[in-house]
Amino acid sequence: MPIIAAVDRTETQGSIVKEAQELATAFEEELHVVHVISQKELREIEQRTVEETGQSAPLEEIREFGEKVATKAATDHAESYTPVGLVGEASEELVKYAETEDARFVVIGGRRRSPIGKAIFGSVAQEVLMTASCPVVMVVRENDN
Repeated sequence: MPIIAAVDRTETQGSIVKEAQELATAFEEELHVVHVISQKELREIEQRTVEETGQSAPLEEIREFGEKVATKAATDHAESYTPVGLVGEASEELVKYAETEDARFVVIGGRRRSPIGKAIFGSVAQEVLMTASCPVVMVVRENDN
């Protein structure tokens, strides 16, 4: 029953990984640091690969890019972890991965929002909180808009 730290490509991911590492240590569980490649990122990688090589990027290489993002986020913040790269819509992929792995917790970042900002739907964190079958720990950071 791993602890899943869901990270993106921002510089503020250390606190998410640290919290997940603390949970993994406390529960003596494995830590998985997960980055989901969005459709936009997928298109950018595909375009760059086609321009450089003339061929489409294999899905495994795209997942490896996600693993590199996860590794970068975990470096200096986790003792031992498994980097995971997924491709698709972030909230759906995170929830599906958590269910497949029978996760104990998902640790995800959220932003402190104004009352108007709270009315905006589509937040990955909000969707994971509402649909995950395991407990979700949210690490709140200031709104960086």
